[in-house]
Amino acid sequence: MAKKQEQPVQWMPAPQAPVGCPAGLEYLAQIDQLLVNQQVELLELLTGCETRNKYRIRNSVGQQVYYAEEDSSCIVRQYCGPQRPFAMSITDNNGREVIHLERPLRCSAWCCFCCLQEIEVQAPPGQVVGYVKQDCTFVYPEFTITNESHEPVLKINGPCCTSRCCADVEFFVMDNEGSQQVGKISKQWSGLVKEYFTDADNFGIQFPMDLDVKMKAVMIGACFLIDFMFFERQQNN
Repeated sequence: MAKKQEQPVQWMPAPQAPVGCPAGLEYLAQIDQLLVNQQVELLELLTGCETRNKYRIRNSVGQQVYYAEEDSSCIVRQYCGPQRPFAMSITDNNGREVIHLERPLRCSAWCCFCCLQEIEVQAPPGQVVGYVKQDCTFVYPEFTITNESHEPVLKINGPCCTSRCCADVEFFVMDNEGSQQVGKISKQWSGLVKEYFTDADNFGIQFPMDLDVKMKAVMIGACFLIDFMFFERQQNN
């Protein structure tokens, strides 16, 4: 019996970059949503040892826009679990790193208000374009998206419970005043088997078409921070 061949990855063609657009972010200028699919790692599934997270980032028609891969040490992954510090390299179809994420180690205890979670977004690497900062709240998780000068641009409001069976979990993206919804980040239900046996998650990101491409890049960083904070788990739990 002939072995079934894998379908080649269909990459999104590179559009013409708008004036002033950071290199590599021109893809984001023409889309208003992204699908983020974490790859299932066979070694992690069989042994329970946490491996580096890898993601494929696609547009609404299934074309791959970026590929993301975590950079962290094996010891940190096993002992720090979802709270681990990491760097994330996001590359385009030429293998060029166009977005770089940095997450420092922070305490996950709710009472440590001085150690709230944060992720820094660089595009291109070395050039900070914004931050995602966890807000001090007691019931509903909330975040602030800022520009490179730490000025608030958008808000993210999460649900009280992030553990739902057979349903998506939605984090609503609001304007800076918190009065109007402009997008959302959805953790999509992947099916009972995948949800139970792996920590490989699927996300959808929606944002206004005319949103600054830098802030679209920061929203990708927000998606990864939300994944690690609420949906990444150690396999031996």
